Amino acid sequence: MNGQETEAKFYIRDLRKIELRLQELKAQLIQPRTHETNLRFDNANSDLRRSYRVLRLRQDEKARFTFKGPSVEKEGGVLSRQEIEFVVEDFESAKQFLEALGYEAVVFYEKFRATYELNDTHIMLDELPYGEFIEIEGESVEAIHNIANLLGLNWDAMIKAGYHALFERVTGKYNLESSQLSFAALKNIKITGDDLSIQAAD
Repeated sequence: MNGQETEAKFYIRDLRKIELRLQELKAQLIQPRTHETNLRFDNANSDLRRSYRVLRLRQDEKARFTFKGPSVEKEGGVLSRQEIEFVVEDFESAKQFLEALGYEAVVFYEKFRATYELNDTHIMLDELPYGEFIEIEGESVEAIHNIANLLGLNWDAMIKAGYHALFERVTGKYNLESSQLSFAALKNIKITGDDLSIQAAD
């Protein structure tokens, strides 16, 4: 994928109910629930983080390189950013490639994701170690807003922070390592929307 990523993110209390609603709407399942592991890379000066750019290596059913540019807020609060993504043959070789260029893995995070398509819009159902979320990605703010309405989501509850930025809001409180957003690290911890300073949209 090369171009602009335009999406809205929402915190959800009952992801299964959202999925049932998508099925009622005859949305097409284009990726069944899949476990993802992600590594975010940066250099020793944290140049990418300081300039709001992301360099990521992901493993789900394939290995993928992703670059994301800084986010720009569009009308309605929806965020848009440049995104370049492509499949690579081998996750470990890709990791070594980045390390050879002077980058190092600075964040590990994982989630489960299922992806549906409805009205040329992608709806991602995400299960993270600290909660459940939905991302709606489309060509326009209007298309994203329409899907949110069909799913009964509160538009005003849209989240304008990335998953790792949300995690950093609770690492101090629960004495967690910010570079390790894993199910194992959070298995005995119950994090709430209040902890994350967000409200549920469903």
